[in-house]
Amino acid sequence: MSEGLSLMVFGMGFVFVFLTLLVFATGIMSKLIAKVAPEAPPKPAKPKSVAVAAAASGSDELIAVMTAAVHQFRKD
Repeated sequence: MSEGLSLMVFGMGFVFVFLTLLVFATGIMSKLIAKVAPEAPPKPAKPKSVAVAAAASGSDELIAVMTAAVHQFRKD
């Protein structure tokens, strides 16, 4: 019984030490990567003109189909 208990404590201690070292190693690597290759600033988003182009084309059939699809979706 005491042998099983000591084996359990040794195993849990080993896992705890390994995971602690893993957390520190990951943190150090993150800081190193941030210094070596800093993140690029985000680019401003371009406005989407897909809906404007569809409405500007004057396609009455497309507008009717889209309206019917929205109506059917909301009905369910």
